[in-house]
Amino acid sequence: MNTRNRILVPVALLLALVTVAGCKKKPVPPPPPPPPPIVVPAPTAQITATPTLITAGDQVVLTWRTTDASSASIDGIGDVPTSGTKTVTPSVSTSYHLLARGEGGSAEASARVTVNPPPAVVQPPTMSEEEEFRANMQDIFFDYDAATIRADAQAVLAKDSSYLASHPNVKFVIGGYCDERGSNEYNIGLGQNRADAAKNAFVSAGVAASRIRVVSYGKEKPFCTESTEGCWQQNRRAGFTLDR
Repeated sequence: MNTRNRILVPVALLLALVTVAGCKKKPVPPPPPPPPPIVVPAPTAQITATPTLITAGDQVVLTWRTTDASSASIDGIGDVPTSGTKTVTPSVSTSYHLLARGEGGSAEASARVTVNPPPAVVQPPTMSEEEEFRANMQDIFFDYDAATIRADAQAVLAKDSSYLASHPNVKFVIGGYCDERGSNEYNIGLGQNRADAAKNAFVSAGVAASRIRVVSYGKEKPFCTESTEGCWQQNRRAGFTLDR
């Protein structure tokens, strides 16, 4: 009997311990981890200018592109589509600054255009009244021992008359010249006839006689001093100078 009790008592205690252990509450599992945050990509921005070096007055094409942007703007232009092109005409060197905005932040880009000033306009040197007269009034030439206006001289006088018509305040002297052949007295008369012939042609073309003074130099003031036909032809002339 004692032996049986020694066996049953430990068994009963073991059962009691198991029963007590089975009655304890199960542990509560930990909550699940929160979902990962949604990452919104940051915008990107890119802008180019073509060409980047111009002369004032020339045109430039701006081209820009953004990603993940909801709005965009360019300094000096204002709001623009998130991607596009635009033609501009900068007058001075300019940096075009692009700003793109989106849920993920903002991005910037710039394009630089260098503008060179226009080339300087070179003004022709101002001619004096006398220089302008000499540039527009051509002398006429005569045949040997003659005071008749030749056909080539008539064309020259027509151009001279056109200049005089556009400059009504210009007064001038017609000098009659001769080559070295013949006496001084004869050549003074021949030079006078040549100067008078030129004056009459101008008056017929509408130039007021009051603007013209004539003088004969005969052979006293030759343009060429060689005794050749080419040289003599240069001296048989009616020459025009500004009257001071």
